[in-house]
Amino acid sequence: MAILKDILYKVSLRSTVGDTSIEVSSIAFDSRKVEKGSVFVAVSGTQVDGHQYIRKAIEQGALAVVCEEMPEEMSEAITFVEVEKSAEALGIMASNFYGNPSSKMKVVGITGTNGKTTVVTLLQQLFIRLGYNTGLLSTVNNKINDKIIPATHTTPDAVQLNALMAQMVKEGCTHCFMESSSHAIDQRRIAGIKYTGAVFSNITHDHLDYHKTFENYINAKKRLFDELSTDAFALVNVDDKRGLIMLQNTKASKNTFSLKSASDFKGKVLSNSLHGLEMEIGGKDIPSQHVWFKLIGDFNAYNLLAAYGVGILLGETPEDVLTQLSDVKPARGRFEQVISPTGIMAIVDYAHTPDALENVLKTIQNVRTKNEQVICVVGCGGDRDKTKRPEMAAIAARYSDKVILTSDNPRSEDPEQIIEDMRAGVSPANYKKVLSITNRKEAIRTACMMSQELDIVLVAGKGHETYQEIKGVKHDFDDFQVIEEVFNQMQKGT
Repeated sequence: MAILKDILYKVSLRSTVGDTSIEVSSIAFDSRKVEKGSVFVAVSGTQVDGHQYIRKAIEQGALAVVCEEMPEEMSEAITFVEVEKSAEALGIMASNFYGNPSSKMKVVGITGTNGKTTVVTLLQQLFIRLGYNTGLLSTVNNKINDKIIPATHTTPDAVQLNALMAQMVKEGCTHCFMESSSHAIDQRRIAGIKYTGAVFSNITHDHLDYHKTFENYINAKKRLFDELSTDAFALVNVDDKRGLIMLQNTKASKNTFSLKSASDFKGKVLSNSLHGLEMEIGGKDIPSQHVWFKLIGDFNAYNLLAAYGVGILLGETPEDVLTQLSDVKPARGRFEQVISPTGIMAIVDYAHTPDALENVLKTIQNVRTKNEQVICVVGCGGDRDKTKRPEMAAIAARYSDKVILTSDNPRSEDPEQIIEDMRAGVSPANYKKVLSITNRKEAIRTACMMSQELDIVLVAGKGHETYQEIKGVKHDFDDFQVIEEVFNQMQKGT
């Protein structure tokens, strides 16, 4: 329970009608979740306008309504609060309702097209190894110490987010590492969160179905840095030309990491194999050290550098950070390997953007012996940015010996049409190496059956996901499980 005027603290108000000293039991922005004593926040979303559900929320028992436009009919028994932006108000109110939990921990947000999940996973594992209780908010799962809470979005909604953080504080967490997606930033799900620091990994064309333009996408991520306080830190990858853009208007201390450019935290890849990578890693006023890591590929070298930089900026010693990072494993579904009894290597990776797919395939090319085939199974999601479909297929064909185009999460679209959109990017010279198999299980099975000892099968696009979304229904589907089933059948000769 909380007093309405207390949870409205720092919200930009236009006007109020009614008593703001009333006690409310919960905050809801979905009228279906309103209960007796709730305050209902009418948010204008991308698909639904919450203002249309004010009457329903009141019928459900809401005592107060927060909105951008006052309704024509107002009951004297209900308190109405008019605000500048409902989504912004929701985040601030949720933070106040749960006692501003982000101010009681060191909260670090990671944004970027690729690498967010790996960086937050590295950081949580690192700080647990350093002896801290930590919270994790990621696409794979949310964690409070070792307790796993399944994730439904890259960043939970504002109410869930603050409820999770409050639980972290209650259970003794001193640090929280969270993915901060462009959607979450733009939709103000993170409003009211006090960040100790923010990290920018990289940016490539993605989510243009939502942001419409690449500039909008960049600006959404930049907003995270623009809103940092003077006592926070910003850490950006300056090998990405947009890295410095993130720092342009921030009040936070400015820090950089790189493999190629001059930076505060600098790395150099010395050797790379399918078993790990060796790096020279150091920085300004920090002596370089040679370290072996279990992660693979240059893209993971950047992820390790980001985690290293955060560790130092949070007050840990370079020696302690590197000692612990050297033993950390990759996140679920990120260049994760399954080896068959006959020596076929399957790699499952979440790569679902052109840049991510190219990074994974280039890494495989750099470490392969050239005596084996690389077979790539890849699809594209439905109801998402269509411009990347032909590019994904072109990249797969460029860096693989054989390609099978298949379904990812077709959602409401026809999977065969998605595959046709992809095929349009394949050059005539590569036609013969590309197959289309709509059924994802059959596509994975075919790729494995085509393989011989030491061949490499990359299954891209879904990574950690354990479902396939078709026509609004999520069906159980796990790339790892399918691969293991096929490998077992191959061993038995069935």
